[in-house]
Amino acid sequence: MDNQTPHSSAPHEAPKMASKMHFDPKDVEENKLLAAIAYLWILCFVPLLLKKDSKFAYEHGKQGLVMFIVGLLGMFIFWIPLIGWLLWLGVVILNIVAIIKALQGEFWEIPLFGQFRNKFNL
Repeated sequence: MDNQTPHSSAPHEAPKMASKMHFDPKDVEENKLLAAIAYLWILCFVPLLLKKDSKFAYEHGKQGLVMFIVGLLGMFIFWIPLIGWLLWLGVVILNIVAIIKALQGEFWEIPLFGQFRNKFNL
């Protein structure tokens, strides 16, 4: 019976993780472009101000705001040769992947930073 417990609990945990971010397919289709714009630095405010009724665009907007703040804070580090440049490249890659996912109609929580979007109640 002990062997069945870990296997039986795993399926219960997976749906909880997946169920956190359910979006209306019509909302996703109509707002993919605005969701992608959220990752273009200060343009993160576009979906936050214009599409509060779209859960999909709004969540991307909050995550874009986090990446905007990371970019602002990173300006103090990015100028450092090699280390700063690699960090800058990492931030750029994360934003590009998030843009691609948004255009595909998906929500991808950016590792390390994405969880902080829940701190914003705009």
